This record gives sequence, C-alpha cells and structure tokens, in this order.
Amino acid sequence: MSSLVPRTALADGTLMDVLGYGVYKVPPDDTEELCSTALDVGYRLLDTAALYGNEAGVGAAARRYLETGTREDLFITSKVWNADHGYEATLRAFDASMELLGLDQLDLYLIHWPCPSKDLYVDTWRALERLRADGRVRSIGVSNFQEAHLERLLAETGVAPVLNQVELHPYLQQSGLRSFHERHGITTQAWSPLGRGNVLVDPEIGRIAAELGRTPAQVILRWHYQHDVLTIPKASSRERISSNLDIFGFTLDDAHLSALDALDRDQRFGSHPDTVG
Repeated sequence: MSSLVPRTALADGTLMDVLGYGVYKVPPDDTEELCSTALDVGYRLLDTAALYGNEAGVGAAARRYLETGTREDLFITSKVWNADHGYEATLRAFDASMELLGLDQLDLYLIHWPCPSKDLYVDTWRALERLRADGRVRSIGVSNFQEAHLERLLAETGVAPVLNQVELHPYLQQSGLRSFHERHGITTQAWSPLGRGNVLVDPEIGRIAAELGRTPAQVILRWHYQHDVLTIPKASSRERISSNLDIFGFTLDDAHLSALDALDRDQRFGSHPDTVG
C-alpha cells in the first residue's frame, strides 16, 4: 500500500512524505515494533540517525514491510554523527549505518550538526556528494544548519542541501531561516515539531483544538503542514502514532494560523547549533 501522506518534491526531484515517524530516544529494543506499527497505520517515512542507536530496528521494520510492500513506497533517513565529521570518516560512518539498516540504498543522508568548532562540515558535505554520485543515497541534506553554515556550503561547493532538518514549532518558528531555505530551494523539516511536548499545553492551541474537535498535536502538525514545513513526530503508542497521521482531513483558517503564528517566542527546547561540537 502506498503512503496515505501527501508527498512533496525536493529540489533534486525526489519525492518525500510531508509527515514521517521519528525515532529519536526510541529504545533500540522497541524500535522495530514501533516502526512496524507506524508503517501499518500508514507512515512510509522513517527518520533515524547513527546517534540514536536504533538504525538496526528501523532496518528490521523496513525489511519486514518489504516482504509485502515495495522499496519505492519507503523513505528512510539517517544522519552522520558529530564524531564522524570529515571526508573519509563520513564514508566509513555511512557504511556502518547501512550495515545496521540492511538496505542497499538510503533515501536521505544528513549531516546531523554543523559542529562549527570542528570546521569539518564542508569536507563532510563533499563525502555526502560522493555517496550521492555513487548512487548509494538518493538525496543529501543537513540538520541544524544556520544561514552562515548553509552560505558557506553554497560558496565552497556550489551544491545546496535539498533539506535542512531543524528544531521548529510554534514557540520557535525560524522565519528567517525558512525564508533563506525558500530562496535557495531547501526544504524545511521540523524535528521536535511539538516542542518536546511543551507546546501541547499552550492554552491558545488548546482553544483551537477544542473548537475543531482535534487534539493539540494535530493542530500543531497541521500548522506545520500549511506552512510547508515537513514533520517527523515521535510517539510511543499506536493510538498517538495513528492520531499524529490524521491531519489531512481538516484545515486551519486564517484566524487559526494567525493565532498560532503569534505564539513565536524564539524558545528552544533542544541545543543551539553553535554550542554542539
């Protein structure tokens, strides 16, 4: 069965679901079952990373799906960790991730953090270009890059990431970065789109959710969708995994969007990219 989720075209032409299942902090022993649950209810995009320690579980769920489904329906993302920055180290890290995933090709490979203090993200990016040229990964992008990091990649390599995955939610809307992305054909994807749960209890979001007969999480994910921001929410129960997917049967009107846009307070719940090395 193909995806229940709309897909968007990345700058390189690759089609990617606008909503996927993220496995950050999902225990390795639970990952295969939760990812299989996500695939069963209609997700086709699974987002993992070397750091998470659960690539093997994601791969096992993907291979279980492939017993009856097709590889073209799946979209698997992983990320190179900070300790593996540098050209040769990145190529080795990719090999290690692919062995854990048990797949022949990755759909999207990201640099997890720019780690500006290491000053190796350009070399790391060149390794990703090599992996794409060799056909081992379909698309390449970054995560947690700010405008200065992106500008340097463009200046030194001439190749823009197709996607930048950043912390983004109603309390941290990153409007300047999103505008930069739009100018350069970079898709924006939000990690922690629900603000690590902190935004779910906002009274204004609760008001809108009650008015629409929806959950606060559905309202927030729909807000992202209507702003052309891709999301990868994490959930640990079948009910919430399924509920997070159910955002395509209603619409936020202009008043709802304005109320949610007004919640921006430049508040992070994760690390600032300049402090991660």
